Amino acid sequence: MTVYALEKTLVMIPARMASTRLPGKPLADIAGLPMIVQVAKRAEEAKVGRIVVAVDEQEVFDVVKAAGFDVVLTRADHQSGSDRIYEALTKADPDAKADYVINVQGDLPTIEPEAVRASLRPLIDNASTDIATLTVEITDEHEKTNPNVVKIVGSPLSDTRLKALYFTRATAPYGNGPLYHHIGLYAYRRAALEKFVTLGPSVLEKRESLEQLRALEAGMRIDAEIVNSVPLGVDTPADLEKARAILSSRQP
Repeated sequence: MTVYALEKTLVMIPARMASTRLPGKPLADIAGLPMIVQVAKRAEEAKVGRIVVAVDEQEVFDVVKAAGFDVVLTRADHQSGSDRIYEALTKADPDAKADYVINVQGDLPTIEPEAVRASLRPLIDNASTDIATLTVEITDEHEKTNPNVVKIVGSPLSDTRLKALYFTRATAPYGNGPLYHHIGLYAYRRAALEKFVTLGPSVLEKRESLEQLRALEAGMRIDAEIVNSVPLGVDTPADLEKARAILSSRQP
């Protein structure tokens, strides 16, 4: 990673209290710290740039601030994390010094720092790439037909990267060969994020319930870095217990 990229990158972490399946989850205790602080620490360990947490309630703002991280209070009515991070971006970087924005979801307390770093590589390597994301090859047969596992249909650019052609909940592409599980962590060029949030929901986005299709339908290029594992997203009490076990085992 070049010094220029590090100086021009913001890691934005959106968090919202009104989770349907796990209310108040940003403040859920994991190994002695609120989940949102654990996520910020993983982002800090990645060493890719300045970290800013985007929250929608004063209580979370105060907790993140007390932990020593930059934090921005945003509106509570945003429809997506990308909208929230864009508002936070305009507040945290009003002079537009950052060229790259990495969106790390606030419910990934066990994410490997290397995964955060990997998300930025497609943007650094290719000026034609608007948005970068992550993917992992599916090895579990059940996941290949599970509509909750989003698949990326991509054209191989190298052994470690795909050019995204489509995202789907169906089993695709047809025929022999690997299938890839999409990981919802994104890195944007600033101009791409600015364009994305001005676009209305697209036809395929609404049909598949996948926001990233909005970008593809608008002609934006998405490249995906292939990584080794899917990070644990904390959506349920069971997920929370898994995260607690993982991070507790890492403590000295």
